[in-house]
Amino acid sequence: MRATLTVLGSGTSMGVPTIGCACAVCRSTDPRDKRTRPSVKLDFTDQMGAPRTIVIDTSPDFRAQALRENVTRVDAVLFTHAHADHILGLDDIRAFNFHQRARIPVYANAPALDTIRKTFHYIFDEAPAPSAIPLIDLHEVRGPIELFGATFTPVPVFHGKLEVLGYLFGRNAYLTDFNVIPEASLPMLHSLDVLFLDALRDAAHNTHCTIAEALDYAARLAPKAAYFTHMNHEVSHAAVSERLPAGVFLSYDGLKLEVEL
Repeated sequence: MRATLTVLGSGTSMGVPTIGCACAVCRSTDPRDKRTRPSVKLDFTDQMGAPRTIVIDTSPDFRAQALRENVTRVDAVLFTHAHADHILGLDDIRAFNFHQRARIPVYANAPALDTIRKTFHYIFDEAPAPSAIPLIDLHEVRGPIELFGATFTPVPVFHGKLEVLGYLFGRNAYLTDFNVIPEASLPMLHSLDVLFLDALRDAAHNTHCTIAEALDYAARLAPKAAYFTHMNHEVSHAAVSERLPAGVFLSYDGLKLEVEL
């Protein structure tokens, strides 16, 4: 089953340009240096011939991303973790409730579900809502998720001390916001077709991979194509791309890839 993967956002938590910054990348006219907060979507046709869209993370920029990419439906949302730059667009899911006249399933690990319930308490309060709220059903991720004929397998990784989830789908995986892939997760990621990896910047960081660390994971895991994401304003798309080895690329907002589910 073929799918189109679209990078909704390839930036870090502060986005690029970063507020108040006048560095070369923030002033760049290269559209690939305009990075909204991190998220991707997958579009495919299910076994019954119905169109399906799965979104991984709903960033604070989700509304703008959905308008930019003409997103007309969302059938499920998968969360990697519950930091603000990955969940704060969840309220905009209500637009798809209106269009689809259906509740939307949401998947996350237990700590992320707890944060989502607290952050969006008005969704889950039993009191009558004063205005429209997202109609969602929360599901704890405990293993592979079957969605419309496609399987999404959680891949535990570490974002500092926080365990977060990457997702494996077909021979492709999306991993963002991590600095360590534990040994138990590595066998799931060898020799994939497409592998997305966190690559924040060149300088060391205690919860994100540097470009060098992401390159090391790409070399060890040997995907056909590795795409870096979650990049900050120290990463010039043109300049950094020139020093990447064959088969390794910087992603960018709006990038589309054909993948097999």
